[in-house]
Amino acid sequence: MKITDARLFPVRSRTPARGGPGFLFVKLTTDSGIEGIGEIFCTSFSPIVALAMVEDVCERMVIGADPFKIEKLWRIIYSSGYTQHPDLSLLAVISGIEMACWDIVGKELGKPVYELLGGQVHEKLRSYTYIYSEDDDATDVYTDPDLAAERAAEYVGRGFTALKFDPAGPYSAFDPRQLSLESLDRTERYVRQVREAVGSRADLLIGTHGQMTPASAIRLAKRLEKYDPLWLEEPTPPENAKAMAQVAHATSIPVATGERLSTKYDFARVLEEQAASILQMNLGRCGGILEAKKIAGMAETFYAQIAPHLYCGPVVGAANIQISTCSPNFLILEGIIDWGGFHADILVKPIEWQDGYVIPSKEPGLGVELNESLAEACRHEERILHQNPVEEPLDQ
Repeated sequence: MKITDARLFPVRSRTPARGGPGFLFVKLTTDSGIEGIGEIFCTSFSPIVALAMVEDVCERMVIGADPFKIEKLWRIIYSSGYTQHPDLSLLAVISGIEMACWDIVGKELGKPVYELLGGQVHEKLRSYTYIYSEDDDATDVYTDPDLAAERAAEYVGRGFTALKFDPAGPYSAFDPRQLSLESLDRTERYVRQVREAVGSRADLLIGTHGQMTPASAIRLAKRLEKYDPLWLEEPTPPENAKAMAQVAHATSIPVATGERLSTKYDFARVLEEQAASILQMNLGRCGGILEAKKIAGMAETFYAQIAPHLYCGPVVGAANIQISTCSPNFLILEGIIDWGGFHADILVKPIEWQDGYVIPSKEPGLGVELNESLAEACRHEERILHQNPVEEPLDQ
């Protein structure tokens, strides 16, 4: 079997505040007519620019390749241009291509991908969501603790047993920083009110974006420990695992990290330094499904758990489901609320969610198919980035 064609779909989301403004999907087709879908989480460039990168890689190394020889193809692309380094943009390209190859392999063999990676361990997957704003909100749910508490209670009523939110405010291009007393007070109030609203019915996941120095993160963690969060996410920037380890060793709150890391090499440093006990690899950028399985295996030896990251499109979500289903050390899965809305519309059949849990598909491959007519109708050609930090220092 050979890959004969690669087609790309840069898609503009109709709900940019939920999963980001745009997604980049890749469809590979073989000489036997089998098609596989993948997603590229290339946040350093707009999708229309990343598209050119993917086209270049596919033309030079993917067309003509055997989709079953995933390890070999991965190494060839990873080493191209004399790189062999966890470059986020190249690894995002590899991830989407690798994901599509697994989809092809599963379809050829008539099995879900998780059955090819050790078999199903979990019958259902506990999921969480961010607390999101609604169009008719009078205030911003990310800054209004009263509204956040109300929304959190609503989500718990719908079946969620874990909720994530970013109470420390915006992040800056000049982070890490020392949070001001005002920011610390506001963050603690936010967490306290959400905890009071949900009681012990839901875990609280404290999101940050590498905003703090180790000292500042420790100060914040000391204030939040009494509210018993399930994790403190990326308290310091991702470059320095030793600095993050200072935080992990100074608090009883588990530290989670990984959305800005790629490959087993990046995650090995986190584990070796004991910088985090929860790994949040994004399968659209970490190197793909097999690389995520290797990361999960390494994590097992440290008794660390995985909680795959999703702030992108539903094909990465489908890949996250595959790796979670077959990993003994799976903890929880990120979703965009209940996987409805545009994330459902862009698929032929939506991902199944019931009472706080994702039900893994038994369909072969990734278990999802792209709604190509909608993808074409929502073609993304704007030069905007997925996320942007504030361009001035904060908390001065």
